[in-house]
Amino acid sequence: MKDRMTSGGLYIADDPELAAEHARAQKLLERYNATPHDDEARDHLLRDLLGNVGKGVVVKSVFRCEYGYNISIGAGTFVNFDCIMLDVSTIQIGASCQIAPRVQLLTATHPIDPQPRRLGWEYARPIVLGENVWLGGGVIICPGVHIGDNTVVGAGAVVTRNLPGGVVAFGNPARVHREIDGSDAIPIPEL
Repeated sequence: MKDRMTSGGLYIADDPELAAEHARAQKLLERYNATPHDDEARDHLLRDLLGNVGKGVVVKSVFRCEYGYNISIGAGTFVNFDCIMLDVSTIQIGASCQIAPRVQLLTATHPIDPQPRRLGWEYARPIVLGENVWLGGGVIICPGVHIGDNTVVGAGAVVTRNLPGGVVAFGNPARVHREIDGSDAIPIPEL
């Protein structure tokens, strides 16, 4: 079933191998979320849990995922409180992203046809966030969505389709409202 799952085919989640991998991830998550003030220990646990973690990644508790190994987070990315990543398929997050509280990245989905769904079949589609993407509070990213570099997704948006780079999108379903341009520039203060 794992091969079916990772290739995007129909699979049944209560397979013994998948159940063992899920249990391993949940034990690591329990330890991770119970270790709020030890950055070194949290970094070590996160690296044990996830497929790839870049330098300077911060993931605030409470963090939830299914397997962990399907998640890749680029350097300098910040993931705020209560993030859920259903990583049945791969979730690739680029460098320098900002992910606000209660964001959901959901690769898992189910057949529309009621019969296979009743029998427990499901499948997944990968999610890709480019570099320097900002997801506002409570954003939901649906299976198979790709978001281009430097895009901003407004709070509460439900992203059901790909978004290009360099745009501001919001709504349910999320729609591109404008491109990011020179009028968005603000002076950066000296340190």
